[in-house]
Amino acid sequence: MAKEKKTNPRGSLKRRDMLKVMTGVPAAALVTLSPGARTAAGAAVPGPLAMNAAGAAQEAAATKRKILTEHEWKTVRILSEWIIPADERSGSATAAGVPEFIDDWLEFKRGHLLDSIRGGLTWLDLDCNREFSRDFADCSQAQQKQILDRIAYPKHAAPEDSAGVAFFNQMRDLVVSGFFSSKMGVKDLPYLGNQMLTEWNGCPPEVLAKLGLK
Repeated sequence: MAKEKKTNPRGSLKRRDMLKVMTGVPAAALVTLSPGARTAAGAAVPGPLAMNAAGAAQEAAATKRKILTEHEWKTVRILSEWIIPADERSGSATAAGVPEFIDDWLEFKRGHLLDSIRGGLTWLDLDCNREFSRDFADCSQAQQKQILDRIAYPKHAAPEDSAGVAFFNQMRDLVVSGFFSSKMGVKDLPYLGNQMLTEWNGCPPEVLAKLGLK
């Protein structure tokens, strides 16, 4: 996580940076959102600390979760906001219906992936309780950022945080694949396929050079 800014306390991982991890996302994860998720994607979503107990209860009643518990759902939404916050270009991961996508996908896959994500969410809460005597979802944004800074960058993570790093990599892959397969994410790219071209000049020289091709 980059240095905090008062205007965007949720972090400053640029959405363009999210594209760098797309090549590591399993192809099977790039599926479209369910009808329920697309419906939810149109609603405005509060930031992590705005999810108070009353708001979480109302949200839980309005959302038909398939596999995640209420506590897991709340944590996944907060993590989704950290990974892809809203910016000047488009809305956040939660606004795009990514938590619904993750809930759908985990219910469909179950098995190892579900166990791995649940284990990671448990690790996150245990670590936050050791550090701050509260679950991740109940921590301040500064405390959440402190924990995520330790596991968001594998090359700089401590060996004892390896379990957290593996979990965050999985969660980031799910959030990124969910966002960029949503209507909002496709528009955000922007996707330029299926358009008529008046002429074709071949692959740009700088791209060929980067690929080591002539």
